[in-house]
Amino acid sequence: MGALLLRAWWVPVVRGVAAILFGILAIIWPGLTLLALVLLWGFFALVDGVFGLAAAFSSRTAEPVDRWTWVLFGVVGLLAGIAALVWPDITALVLLVVIGVWAVVTGVLQIVGAFRLRRLVSNEWLLGLAGVLTVALGLLLLLQPGRGALALVTLIGLFALVWGVVLVALGLRLRALGKKFTSTSL
Repeated sequence: MGALLLRAWWVPVVRGVAAILFGILAIIWPGLTLLALVLLWGFFALVDGVFGLAAAFSSRTAEPVDRWTWVLFGVVGLLAGIAALVWPDITALVLLVVIGVWAVVTGVLQIVGAFRLRRLVSNEWLLGLAGVLTVALGLLLLLQPGRGALALVTLIGLFALVWGVVLVALGLRLRALGKKFTSTSL
């Protein structure tokens, strides 16, 4: 893999530039980015549902339980995809509620874990702080879902920017190493 990366140094550069562009667009237009993500997921669920139905009817010898499982799988995918495409705002809201509930539950468990950890390690507070921050994120998403959604998209955009810069730096470093490697191996 290493030799291939040295020869294909431009791949991380291209991926990094794409991530940087995505990050900039996500930060500039968080609402549009969120809408695009929901619509893409809607199309995915729709196509997934179609293939689920295709699987249900692709075999004449399938057992009825298997066939009905695939029919249910396909219908749920179709309905979820249609709902996401028809009501993208509601789909984004439901996703944020799921993430918010997850964050609150996870944060509370981290806080409980921090108290249990204090029995073994003195002056350990970072896990508790992580739990408090996670609960705060969850409550923000649950109490202010619109702001939470835009903040989440902005964070994804910031992550994409940083990740893209790291990939570009990696690609340029690989290019320099590849030149050095080929000049010393001759």
